[in-house]
This record gives sequence, structure tokens and C-alpha cells, in this order.
Amino acid sequence: MKRFKIFDSHFHIINKHFPLVVNQGFLPDEFTCAAYLERTRHFELAGGAIVSGSFQAFDQNYLEAALKELGVRGVRFNLKRGGSAGLDNLERFAKRIHELAGWHVELYVDAGELASLYPRLISLPKVSIAHLGLSAAGFSTLLKLAERGIYIKATGFSRVDFAVPLALKKLYAANPETLIFGTDLPSTRAPVPYSEKDLLLVVDTLGEKNARKVFFDNAIPLYCPASF
Repeated sequence: MKRFKIFDSHFHIINKHFPLVVNQGFLPDEFTCAAYLERTRHFELAGGAIVSGSFQAFDQNYLEAALKELGVRGVRFNLKRGGSAGLDNLERFAKRIHELAGWHVELYVDAGELASLYPRLISLPKVSIAHLGLSAAGFSTLLKLAERGIYIKATGFSRVDFAVPLALKKLYAANPETLIFGTDLPSTRAPVPYSEKDLLLVVDTLGEKNARKVFFDNAIPLYCPASF
């Protein structure tokens, strides 16, 4: 398999030396920085964003430790499972972190809820939505958000209830600059964990040239605005 340059926009580090909280009856297995680097050795890892899970609640000590070895460039609102700040803080956080550091807010949200959020989201400086929006309900709104510059993460393919290849084609056609890739490792609670087949699915669906944009180029203005 060809080696691709990847900015991994979505993965978790789970270190049991730091607090973990049972969320909806779930507690994850450990997944260290070393384990992550071993799983991604087959591609050229050029950067990435560690995502805090609901099972980590508001603890940031694990993140500070992980960042000494590996990146964070945003604030996550977990509307799907909780464990984060709520929507009452969305505008204030989004504008403040963008003003201070050029960071964005990420939403873990079911696309079925996006229609009601649409006016708020397009008014914010910079936003990403994880896991392709999860559901077919609301996918048309997801496309409209992509057209308006909202970043969409091609992550967690087994989490969605629709055909991923067709969704990737539609999102890339809607805005080729805002579709970004992430492994979602270690794929906590996903029906099928990430494998290299997910990466190859993007290549097979979009073609190698377009896939390289999704794998790396599109993530740079989102996560590294100072270098763009």
C-alpha cells in the first residue's frame, strides 16, 4: 500500500493513570501514545488532534501528558454523549478561542439535530462536525453546512447509518476544502474498529489526488492557521 501523508483529525488517548468516568455503562480499554503510534506506522503521520471522550469528562491532565509525546487545536462539544460544556456556552467559547488562538469548536452531534443549529453554526468563526454527522437524517443540512465552510470529519465509518462512499462523494462535491480525515482510533464503542480499509475506501472513492487533500491539505488551515 502507498504511504500517505496524514493529519489525523480525530483519535483518542486513554491513559489509566488518569481519571476515567463510566459513561452510559461504558469504560474503555487503555490506549497509550505508544499504542497509537504503532497503529499508525503504515502511513506518514504529519500531525493530529487528540479528542477527549465522554469517559474523560473534564479531566485535562491526561491530555497534557499525551501532548508531551504527540496535538490539540480546538474545543469539543459532545452533544451525543455528554461530558462536555453545553450549547449555552457554544457561541462564547467559539468566538473566544478563535480570537485568542485561531482554534475551532468541534461538535459530536447527530445530523438530525443540525437543522435547528444551522443558524448558530454558520455564524461561528470556525466549526467541525465529527463522524460524518452519524445519521442520514439531517444529511442534507450537513451538506449545506459544508457548502458554508463547516469542516466535516470523515471518521468512524462504522458508526453511521448510511453508505459512506456516496456520502464522501457528496460532501467533497459540496466543498472540496472542508472534508478532513481521522482514524477515530481506538474506535471506542464503534461497531467495527478503524482499519486500513477505511483509508483505502477514501482513496478508492475520491481518487488519489482528492484523497491527499482530505488526508492532509484540508486540515492545515483548520488546525494550524498560523502556518496557513
